[in-house]
Amino acid sequence: MRFGNKHILTLPTLLLSVILLLCISTLDARTRTTRKNLQSLEVPVAVMESGDGLLPDSLDMGVDPDAVTLKGFNKRASDSKESFFITNNTKHRMSAVRLLLRYSTMNGEMLTQQAVTVPVSLKPGETKLVSVKSFDIQRLFYYYAGPKPRKQATPFKVAFRLLGYDIPVGN
Repeated sequence: MRFGNKHILTLPTLLLSVILLLCISTLDARTRTTRKNLQSLEVPVAVMESGDGLLPDSLDMGVDPDAVTLKGFNKRASDSKESFFITNNTKHRMSAVRLLLRYSTMNGEMLTQQAVTVPVSLKPGETKLVSVKSFDIQRLFYYYAGPKPRKQATPFKVAFRLLGYDIPVGN
């Protein structure tokens, strides 16, 4: 509103101006989308030692134990899935990788083990992030190399044994 040569701001105009300035100033505000304490690909998952008496050796089953590598295992106490990177170390494309995962306490006492089939298609030398259903249905455990949870939880270690994999025929 104008009164003579002077501009007079009314209350609604002043409020609208302040709101507009606040909206413009927050457009540049950044939102952090990165997670802290991420695990490196360099942390390998241990390979189960043969001759433990619980299962036949992979070589006895006709499977090269070095055909795949697992790294970057992750399972927080609140997760219902476990994730890790799997690498194909063969000269063939592979799919449906079958693994035995053995979970143990920090003292080496076995908690449980589970056989899983990972439906993944891997070219020779390729690495992919995969996830499997966690053994920890009550969400009381976390992977020892990951971030420590705020709630009460028990750390665990994991080791694996390659049970087999499929080599697809055709395309």
